Amino acid sequence: MYEFKSVDESYLDALMNVELACHSFPWSRNTMKSCIGGRYFNLAVFDGETLIAFYVGEQAGPDYTLMDICVHPTWQRRGIAKQLLTHFIDTCTARDAENVFLEVRASNKNAIHLYEQAGFIEMGVRKNYYPTANGNEDAILMGMSFFGEFGI
Repeated sequence: MYEFKSVDESYLDALMNVELACHSFPWSRNTMKSCIGGRYFNLAVFDGETLIAFYVGEQAGPDYTLMDICVHPTWQRRGIAKQLLTHFIDTCTARDAENVFLEVRASNKNAIHLYEQAGFIEMGVRKNYYPTANGNEDAILMGMSFFGEFGI
């Protein structure tokens, strides 16, 4: 049984362990630290005492952004990302969000499928947004509006 809870800066090392395991080009420790508290909110998943997954969301007025979502590779394919995404959307809804946004690597077909299943639609492309070992990769900008159309 997993435990879900919001975490503070005291979990920075555990968050970074998951971040580093999930991404070839992870957030820096300073970036992660800056995204804890303030206009940011999070949810972490624990298996016992081990932090195995998390998301970081940001609120900017009535709009919200999924900044990062990670499930440690050892725990992937168990529905944890879907549970985290559902919690993120539910949190945004409870806070009267108008729009929700995210960016995803164009090559991350599993994540794109998850986001589409949750109701996100493709809004555009950010060319050469993400670094890769051989240059850069496009980001797909996705969004969800709680008013039927984007209020932007």
